Amino acid sequence: MESKIAETFEELGLSPIMMRALAKLGYERPSPIQSRVIPWALEGYDLIGQARTGTGKTASFAIPILEQLDPLRVCPSPQALVLVPTRELAAQVHGEFVKLADGCPTEILEVAGGKHLDRQTRKLREGVQVVVGTPGRVIDHIQRGSLDLRRLWCVVLDEADRMLDIGFRPDIERILRRCPENRQTLLLSATLAAEVKELANRYLFEPVHIDCSNKDISVETIEQRYLTVAPEKKLETLLALLERERPPQTIIFCRTKLGTAKLHNQLERQLHRYPDLKHLRLATIHGNMNQSQRDAVFKQLREGSIQILVATDVVGRGIDVSTISHIINWDLPDDCSDYVHRVGRTGRMGREGIAFSFVAKGQGQMLTEIEHKINRLLVLDPLSENHATMSREVITPTVIRDEVEIGSAPESFGLVAHGATKKPRLNRMRRSLSDRERRR
Repeated sequence: MESKIAETFEELGLSPIMMRALAKLGYERPSPIQSRVIPWALEGYDLIGQARTGTGKTASFAIPILEQLDPLRVCPSPQALVLVPTRELAAQVHGEFVKLADGCPTEILEVAGGKHLDRQTRKLREGVQVVVGTPGRVIDHIQRGSLDLRRLWCVVLDEADRMLDIGFRPDIERILRRCPENRQTLLLSATLAAEVKELANRYLFEPVHIDCSNKDISVETIEQRYLTVAPEKKLETLLALLERERPPQTIIFCRTKLGTAKLHNQLERQLHRYPDLKHLRLATIHGNMNQSQRDAVFKQLREGSIQILVATDVVGRGIDVSTISHIINWDLPDDCSDYVHRVGRTGRMGREGIAFSFVAKGQGQMLTEIEHKINRLLVLDPLSENHATMSREVITPTVIRDEVEIGSAPESFGLVAHGATKKPRLNRMRRSLSDRERRR
C-alpha cells in the first residue's frame, strides 16, 4: 500500500495561521511521526501511531485537530478530546495545543487532578473546543454533568500503553462509549501490547497503522550503555560517572518512591565532596508530591536551575525538557517499555543524548530483553566493576519497520485545511452502528 509521507509542512496544505504558528515555534520540517500521521489524520481516518516520546508526537495529532476545528462552534460539548495518563503530560499537551493555536480564537481546556474542579466546570459550561485531560478527571466531569461528549468528532488516546498500565482501561472504555459512533479516533503508543491491540480492535474503525517506534528508539543520537556493578559499589560508581560525564542536565530513574528519597539524600551528602560536582543542584520528584510541588520542580528543570533530577517512572514519564542530556537508570525497570520511555527523556527531537543503566548480578536476562526490545546491543561502559560482557543470549535483530498498513486508502490528501471540505468526519459516515456493535 502506498505510504503518505509529507516531506514539508507546505505539502500538507495547512492554513496560513497554522504555518505562521509553526514558523514562530521554529518548526522547519515534519518529524517522521508527523510526516506520516498528519496526512491520514487530515483525511479523517482512525489511526494507530507507534512512536516514542520526544519525536514530535503531540504535534502530529494537535495540528490536524486544530486545522479542522470550527472556531465559531462554542457549546458545552467539545469538538475534540485528548486523553493522557498523567497530570504532567496533560499540562504539556495542553501547552503544545495553545502554542500551535496562536492566532486562532480557540478555547483549549486542561482537565486534570491537582487543578480547581469548579473552574474547570465553569469553563466547560461556557464552552470549549478542545479538552485535554486524564481519564479519571474526565469521568468526574461526566458524572457532574459538566462534560457532554455527544457532539465530539475526534478522540485521541495519547500514550495508550501507559494509560492501560496504570489501570485506566475501564474509564477509557466508559468515555469512548459516550462518544458518537462516527467519531475519528487516534491512538498513540510507544508499544503495541496485547491489551492495546484489543482496545484498538474494539473501538477503532479500519485504522491506519503507522509504526515509527523501533526506528525512533534506535536513532544514533542516543548512545546507550550499561555498567555492571555490585550493590555496595553503586553510589561510588554513580559519583564517578557524574564526575566523568559532567552532564548539563540528567535524570536518574529509581523504581520506587522510597528509592528516590534515599538516593536523593545520599547524593546531597556526597556531591559537595567532589570539586567538579559540588555546584550541581539536585531535586527529586515522585507520586507522593502534590501538583504544586511537581510544577515547581518542572519549572526549575526547564529554567536550568536543576541539574540532577531523581525520579520514579510514573512521574518521570511526563518530563519533556529538551535540554536533558543524560539518563541514568539507577534501577533497571520492571518492564522493557518503561526502559524505552525513560531513555526517551533525552535525545529529544533529534538532539544527542546518552543513557546509562546499572546492571546487578542476576539481571543479565532483563538486559537481554531490553536489547531485543530496541534491536540494539548496549555497550559495556569502562566504569563497570568487571569490564567484561555479561552472559547473554545470542540476539537476532529483527527488521526495523517504518511502514504504513491499511486495508484500503485514498490516493490524495491536503484538501482539508481552509479548503472545500474542512470536516473529514463526513468521510467517516460509512461507519455504521452495526460495524461498531459487531466488535463489542
